[in-house]
Amino acid sequence: MMKNTLIKSTLILSIAALLSKILGSLFRIPLQNIAGDEVLGIFTLVYPVYMVALTLSVAGIPIAISKLIAEARSKDDEQQVKNIFFTSGILALIFGITSFFVLYGFSHQIAAVLGGGTTRLALIVVSCTLLVAPYMAVYRGYFQGHQDMTPTAVSQVIEQFIRVGLILLVAIFMVDRLYSDEQIAGGIMIGSIIGAIGSFVYLRILYNRSSVKVAKELPYKMANFKATAKTILKISLPICIGAITMALLNLVDSITIPTALKMHGEATGNINSLYGIYGRGLALVQIVTVFATSVILPLIPSISAKLAQNDKIGSAKLITNTFFLTYLLSVPAAVGLVALTLPINLGLFTDLQGSTVLAIVSFSSLFTSLTVLGTGVLQGINKARLGAWIIVIGVLIKLALNLVLVNLYGLEGAAISTAAIYVILFLLNAIAIRQYTGFSFFPKKTGTIIFASLVMGAVIWLPSTLMDFEELSRLAALLYVGIAVAVGGIIYFVLLLVTKAVDQSALQRIPVINKFIAKK
Repeated sequence: MMKNTLIKSTLILSIAALLSKILGSLFRIPLQNIAGDEVLGIFTLVYPVYMVALTLSVAGIPIAISKLIAEARSKDDEQQVKNIFFTSGILALIFGITSFFVLYGFSHQIAAVLGGGTTRLALIVVSCTLLVAPYMAVYRGYFQGHQDMTPTAVSQVIEQFIRVGLILLVAIFMVDRLYSDEQIAGGIMIGSIIGAIGSFVYLRILYNRSSVKVAKELPYKMANFKATAKTILKISLPICIGAITMALLNLVDSITIPTALKMHGEATGNINSLYGIYGRGLALVQIVTVFATSVILPLIPSISAKLAQNDKIGSAKLITNTFFLTYLLSVPAAVGLVALTLPINLGLFTDLQGSTVLAIVSFSSLFTSLTVLGTGVLQGINKARLGAWIIVIGVLIKLALNLVLVNLYGLEGAAISTAAIYVILFLLNAIAIRQYTGFSFFPKKTGTIIFASLVMGAVIWLPSTLMDFEELSRLAALLYVGIAVAVGGIIYFVLLLVTKAVDQSALQRIPVINKFIAKK
């Protein structure tokens, strides 16, 4: 019974996380349509700074306290449950307030690094979320410690719906009243604050009504805080280091690309707009990565289970199959995005600016998906720290690549840097995983997947060479994309079936797709 409850709770959390990620990726497209590239650029520049600060503020506390509370409950130690809950709340408040004052106090300097003073208002507004979000995360960890994932799942969806809804509504309101791009970028950040507050209010009401509240009559003193804080931080800080590494990649872009663009000769006033064009590609990559990894990552617990049984051959086979399934989904997605760059750019983002940048960044979606998968697999085989160090190496390489390539080639250099770093990270992850499991880098029939994807890409690209997309409407461009995706999908899967690269059993291994396939 407990196993079924845990599986159900994990499924609820996974679905909520997927929905939140989809919302968090898709909204950038209407935001660009409503407010333009400059506002999208400011948002894309500032948000990684906030995410790094948020990750440091939360410091892995929710995961740590969920683990510690579960252990305390197994011993019926209500005093320790109270110690953990109260101590984690105090730590979250301290970290959140400190992070807020750091961002606020150094906002002029940070804004200057991000490309100019136009980013400062957005930075200050979004940093106010740090006064709420870390403390709100404590309640998520508390409920998870009681094996109840539903509050976390629901609060994530509430937060994202409010955040995305307000971002778009505020953008419409402020654009209609002719506010400046700087003011609009600052205004839309209110969505993050209200979203976090809405999530916190929901969790607090749920806590007050629940039967798992901490016992008020039990004492809590400074000695309890000191002893419990050490335990929480000992567990949470390594988690924090692992969580922050991926956020650092985006932060490196925010810091180095504006500087390198200035070195390339771009006017300061154009930086935000150029970064918004770069952000178009990042939005598409996020969408592809969310879908691909959400389908594949549920297989990782199975890898951990195989290793727990000391079944190295079984785990290596499962990892190989998992990478094969990633190729199956991500290769055609990347090829399709590149082949349809022009109509996608016009249809989704209103014009053809930065199409070369969009094509290069779209190509990187394949290796972004593989990198996220590789990092997840390293966590599954208990090598999370190694995975974090690989990302740190990637951060340092990307920093150098951005400064060199953007200085030489402008915005296209930023796109090349992004593609190159994810290729490097994929290879480093793959080498590390192979060392510990012996899995195959390129499973059998991967070549057939690449061939089928390239044929599909050529078929849907060729008609576009006869068209002048500058003369097309957005609706016509989107219609072209829709027809091309349908035709391309049919061609791709027919080729896979004809070449016997996949069969029904292979498709049944995909966690989402298998629901639509009748099992024999």
